[in-house]
Amino acid sequence: MNIYAISDLHFGEATGKGMDLFGEKWVKHKEKIINNWETMVSDDDIVLMSGDTSWATSLEDAKADLNTISNLPGRKIISRGNHDYWWKSLYTLNNLYENIVFIQNENICEIDNITICATKGYTSPNDYKFSNADEKIYKRELARLKLALSSASKKNSEYIILLLHYPPTNDKLEQSEFIQLINKYNVKKVIYGHLHGKNYYKDGLQGVYNGVEYILASSDYLDFKPKRIKI
Repeated sequence: MNIYAISDLHFGEATGKGMDLFGEKWVKHKEKIINNWETMVSDDDIVLMSGDTSWATSLEDAKADLNTISNLPGRKIISRGNHDYWWKSLYTLNNLYENIVFIQNENICEIDNITICATKGYTSPNDYKFSNADEKIYKRELARLKLALSSASKKNSEYIILLLHYPPTNDKLEQSEFIQLINKYNVKKVIYGHLHGKNYYKDGLQGVYNGVEYILASSDYLDFKPKRIKI
């Protein structure tokens, strides 16, 4: 079994919304993802997906994209992004597919000695996009992260992987309360997305810090290839 990560697929079969306006790199990006996925991933593998899966705004429309993902090899574990407006209750979502697990907040997933938890996260203070109005949402997402990590830690697994959608720090890569919680709960890897384009990749914390590996998994950053995660 191998574990892969990829985020921000931004599929839009039902909506007809594409990503071409974000540059030539995104032309036929869905086909690129599918071809690379089918080449690299086997049915015994796990693929971690940290949000912005579909442009759909309703679950019925999102099913066209989710069906495509379900038909790809491997077991998929999906968390929520800021554009996943189709996202409904986990009970509803987790009764749709046998090979897709949706996780969020206290709802986690265990695979062997690994516990995978997730929450969306948010823009961190002192980021150039952060305003006074963002403070309340930031605090709410901090509470959700604490809930996710607390739930994961109760499983006493050897390894905790956290899926975030937003990067866990600001564009200056400064310390944040997200980082403090990640360190407190002994997370081994943090997989996130949200950042697109070479001007923004640099805003994401990457590499190993205080024993935690931070992995930017936005599909365009990965050249639309799932990234194998070393455990």
